[in-house]
Amino acid sequence: MAFTIINSIASWILKQRIHQIELFLKFPNEVQNELLLDLIKSNEQTVFGKKYDFSSVKNYDSFSKRVPLFTYEEMEPYIERTRRGEQNILWFEPVKWFAKSSGTTNAKSKFIPVSNDALENCHYKAAKDLLCLYLNNNENSQLFTGKSLRLGGSKQLYEDNNTFFGDLSAILIDNMPFWAEFSSTPSNKTSLMSEWETKMSAIVRETKGENVTSFAGVPSWMLVLLNRIIEDTGRGNLLELWPNAEVYFHGGVSFEPYREQYNKLLPNSNFKYYEIYNASEGFFAIQDLNNSSDLLLMLDYGIFYEFIPMATFGTLEQRVIPLAQVELDKNYALVITTNAGLWRYIIGDTVRFTSLSPYRIRITGRTKHHINVFGEELMVENTDRALAKTCEQTAAEVSEYTVAPIFMQEKEKGAHEWMVEFRRQPQDLEQFALLLDRNLQDLNSDYEAKRTNNMTLNPLVIRVARANLFYDWLKKQDKLGGQHKIPRLSNERKFFEELQSMQVETDIKSKNLA
Repeated sequence: MAFTIINSIASWILKQRIHQIELFLKFPNEVQNELLLDLIKSNEQTVFGKKYDFSSVKNYDSFSKRVPLFTYEEMEPYIERTRRGEQNILWFEPVKWFAKSSGTTNAKSKFIPVSNDALENCHYKAAKDLLCLYLNNNENSQLFTGKSLRLGGSKQLYEDNNTFFGDLSAILIDNMPFWAEFSSTPSNKTSLMSEWETKMSAIVRETKGENVTSFAGVPSWMLVLLNRIIEDTGRGNLLELWPNAEVYFHGGVSFEPYREQYNKLLPNSNFKYYEIYNASEGFFAIQDLNNSSDLLLMLDYGIFYEFIPMATFGTLEQRVIPLAQVELDKNYALVITTNAGLWRYIIGDTVRFTSLSPYRIRITGRTKHHINVFGEELMVENTDRALAKTCEQTAAEVSEYTVAPIFMQEKEKGAHEWMVEFRRQPQDLEQFALLLDRNLQDLNSDYEAKRTNNMTLNPLVIRVARANLFYDWLKKQDKLGGQHKIPRLSNERKFFEELQSMQVETDIKSKNLA
């Protein structure tokens, strides 16, 4: 009875936010412009604001001309000053939290500033909005009669200047109000454990006796945990253990390669999947409709958005446009100005708009995670969707994958080489490769043009990875769990050859043992 009352009260409170969301849906560009001017005005006296004369910036046009675009490497000197204890550098309020993000293409760690304003008015506000939108779409939800199984990262202390860093999820858990822990499992103590494999065992022990009604975490790592729980409990599926489970809130990597595996673990046609788009730098978009792949761009979280058309990204013709100028179905690199002191920051993600009223997007990949060696402009969105369709056609299941180019040599044409770790391997690998190639051509006309009559590209090549190859590679890089991801696509062969080398080492050891 008590849980039912809590569920009703929580639902009513969260739904009140709908009216504020409707405001930015109605006046999106006005909300964004006002937000930008507020950010500029508040930071006139910061080191950064003085350097770029924020006091004379009166509109977007003067802002875009005055302040250059920044990569992390270019903004790092400002961030490092803050990490060493200086304040009023990038943001007018004290900043003591930094989200550690090592990424997939750069071994060097990034430390993204997280201000109190970003915590309250971006990340926590987004978490409440996610629940608000879900409850608004599902009036009979019993979400708060049980607990949310969350999978977060670890926390560390940067001791020199009493500034803290860790995975974003760990920072959020560590700063949550005390009562929030009662609606989540595992405990904060377990959630923040640093050793991944020890943490997995602890989570299984803590959660299997709870009444879990929802899940939250990165699909690839959550799948590892849920399969571990199935093995530990001997259940046929998760609904046998948690019959009241109703929704999985996911983000971080594309859900498509894992969808069928989740459907088997949660075999209920009414079970919902809600995607979110958050990162160390901010919370950007939320799925606002049931059974949708589109994400509503949230415009009142203290983040001002700009976009670089990928057709000119990194070229002399590169241009930057505000939200009001975007077009449907074009790939854009995302540029953000945030309430944590990131200014015109190129985050590295790419998106395309599926709707302009309201502004809805899909994540298409990373600026560094695409293959365009031969003019094929292949994006992660293409490979994820093609792989998911091919698995459906062949009853295969994929755990992880990465793709690299095979460069042209003398008269030999180029190709794409896939390293795929199967959870269930297809009966006919050649047929799988053929179907995958066709599905990619159906999704990407540039790839199709290069593949037609083997004009530029030969058929793709698939290498079957041994079990746990990608897991072992991440472990070797000290990147287990949290937000760490496999680099899906690359214009070079570095990651692929590292994986290939580990595969060969295993083959040699196996032969020696034999």
